[in-house]
Amino acid sequence: MSPDRLSTTLAALADPTRRAILSRLALGETSVTELAEPFEMSLPAVSKHLKVLERAGLIARGREAQWRPCRIEPAALKHVDDWLEEYRRLWDARLDRLDNYLKKLQAKEKKKHGRKK
Repeated sequence: MSPDRLSTTLAALADPTRRAILSRLALGETSVTELAEPFEMSLPAVSKHLKVLERAGLIARGREAQWRPCRIEPAALKHVDDWLEEYRRLWDARLDRLDNYLKKLQAKEKKKHGRKK
């Protein structure tokens, strides 16, 4: 995975409007006009967001006569998931070690307080 591709994808995902567009497209293919409905912005502004998503490979746009359907490309998120998985494993291991350490401390405290009685 190239860092440029990851940077492009993360930059596209950084915008809440683009994330909302992806959420809508996760429900199924739809037109630009339908995608624009919930937003208080012009169609050209929505189109700019779509171009960013398309450049990042997160969506694909088709052409069927006058209708220009958009659809999500979920496979494009795989490289982000792969990158995050490295950190997920790292933090899971660290949290497991912390949990074990805390259990040892609690066991010591129980022994310590158990002797006083």
